[in-house]
Amino acid sequence: MSEDHNPEISLRRDGHVAVLEIDRPPNNHVNVELMRRLADVLADIDGDRDLRVSVLASRGRNFSAGADLAAPSGPAGPVDALYAEAMRLFAAKKPIVAAIQGAAVGAGLGLTLVADFRVATPESRFVANFVKLGFHPGFAITHALPRLIGPQKAALMCLTGRRIRGAEAHAWGLVDELVPLETLPEAALSLAREIAENAPLAVQATRATLRAELAATVKEQMDAELGIQTALRQTADFAEGVRAVAERRPGHFTGA
Repeated sequence: MSEDHNPEISLRRDGHVAVLEIDRPPNNHVNVELMRRLADVLADIDGDRDLRVSVLASRGRNFSAGADLAAPSGPAGPVDALYAEAMRLFAAKKPIVAAIQGAAVGAGLGLTLVADFRVATPESRFVANFVKLGFHPGFAITHALPRLIGPQKAALMCLTGRRIRGAEAHAWGLVDELVPLETLPEAALSLAREIAENAPLAVQATRATLRAELAATVKEQMDAELGIQTALRQTADFAEGVRAVAERRPGHFTGA
């Protein structure tokens, strides 16, 4: 695989490491095409014997503000199509290190959970803000997040929608390494190189064992989440939640 410079995703090689960078200003919102392109690139990396590990990064102030749900169908496109591409990300065979600056919100949080490791900064913040939108979590967050930090802390994030800063995320195990912002790219690359120096078939086999049944469970969970999201999207509370978040105020919810 040669270096690739797609308008929204660039790829460069660093020895056995593939460095992927999302560039979708201003906040790297995800959509179906971005997710499809990312899944295609990871599939190509899986087929490239020279590449052993990926670093997933993004440009700008925020890693990803998630999917913008304010439009009628959302700039993300149909949610079922978005999740089909998300499933492909979880099915990638080689390790992924995410470098997370600024906010990882909603689907952006879900994208960080695809990775095997997360390197972040004290200013990073992780947000499962779905309930503030009158919505249900998606992207298999209801499975991947408790699997990583435990059910109690995952419930705290998902039921309050609060922002979890880098230091707290690190203490919880959501973040593996906490570094100054200016050293974030090199720190993520250093971790990826440390993995890449090992025997690749052994690394991939060990990863497959550690993540046994993850892809299948994620698919089942995404299907369940999608059904609930589809129903909640028709409610008055969802419409109010989208307005409230856009206006940066608490929602006035009625349970209808």
